[in-house]
Amino acid sequence: MNDLTRRGFLGLAGAAGVAAGLAACAGSGSSPTSSAGGGGPIQFWSNHPGTSKDTETKIIEAFQKANPGFTVSLIDGGKNYEEVAQKFNAALAGGQLPDVIVASDVTWFNFALNKQLAPLDDLLAAAGLKTDDYVDALYNDYTFNGKHYALPFARSTPLFYYNKAIWSAAGLPDRGPATWAEFKEWAPKLAAVVGADKVPLQMADGSNYLDWYFQNMAWSMGGQLSKEWTATASDPKTVAAGTFLQELAKNKWVKFSKSPDAEFSAGIAACALQSTGTLGGITKNAKFDFGTAFLPGDGACPTGGAGVAIPAGLSDERKKNAVKFIEYLTNVESTVTFTQATGYMPVRKSALNNDAEKAFLEKNPRAKVAVQQLAKTRSQDNARVLVPGGGARIGKALDQIVQGQDVATVFAALDKETQAAIDSQIKPKL
Repeated sequence: MNDLTRRGFLGLAGAAGVAAGLAACAGSGSSPTSSAGGGGPIQFWSNHPGTSKDTETKIIEAFQKANPGFTVSLIDGGKNYEEVAQKFNAALAGGQLPDVIVASDVTWFNFALNKQLAPLDDLLAAAGLKTDDYVDALYNDYTFNGKHYALPFARSTPLFYYNKAIWSAAGLPDRGPATWAEFKEWAPKLAAVVGADKVPLQMADGSNYLDWYFQNMAWSMGGQLSKEWTATASDPKTVAAGTFLQELAKNKWVKFSKSPDAEFSAGIAACALQSTGTLGGITKNAKFDFGTAFLPGDGACPTGGAGVAIPAGLSDERKKNAVKFIEYLTNVESTVTFTQATGYMPVRKSALNNDAEKAFLEKNPRAKVAVQQLAKTRSQDNARVLVPGGGARIGKALDQIVQGQDVATVFAALDKETQAAIDSQIKPKL
């Protein structure tokens, strides 16, 4: 596992916690020079989720046209969410802070816990902006101590993608498996069709969000990685889910890689678990007909993706300008533009009543599946998204499992590490 490129910031969270007091007030820098309209250049750090740089630029241009005097600089914050967090962490230690950052499901909380992100509730209220139109499940994912620390932006869930031609050749119904037990029944048929050079199922490895997808498997079998602030990977039901994943690997029914979307798009895998945020890319690259479906297990789908947040160490003027921008970035028109280009989900309720969005979903039933699945999602386990280093820690354990190590032993060690992090880094600050 390459922790520094994958999510090294989270792996270093313990060290960051030691410097939390300094970092919370460091890096405020000087305010950028204001433009003639008083808006000032707003620095937006993004990893361009779903290869969305052109779309972000389009939205920024529309914002500037609608708000003369305001300018926004779109800054490459890194190739993934974790690199944005690393760059922001470095700025906190002494440097020029951005005005807005992309903050993912696994990075926002540590910054909020250390008071490095600004609570948005009062800022939004002062600007006369209401939040009741945001999808509740997505907006409330950023809640800590009764305050919200981000607005939903590039929000996703995992989807089940399947190659319809292979499905048909295997004699399977044109749908995803209702349960993982049903997939296990289908796997030998898929293996017979794809042959030795291909694989029934493609999934991310432990360095690339297998921990996110595994929650679905664990939840669908009655387990979970934690209950509130208690680590529960060693629960027998969670161990059973880990054992199931290991069995898929032993039977060569699943392959793990850095980019399952690429393998699926190339026809190497019969099906894949991938984010809704890759739907646009798969649609563009796949040369075959494919379907999308809910994840196996009713109501066992985790939310995911990222929001946009504002650093705490900014002047009041910069915070005010940043709020104006992030509200525009996530308004109905912008979320329709962004989701249609990338495959991420609309973050506004009223977006589904937008004529352009309704027409788009009717013409793109694959995207419609993702929107429909949203009602059956749940917030992720604290062990993954709120505990420092959680995702990387769980991913490493899952890599060990698929390599053949004893599941109960690996998960017991995982619980010990997770609980130690909770007790030392989280509970003292709650």
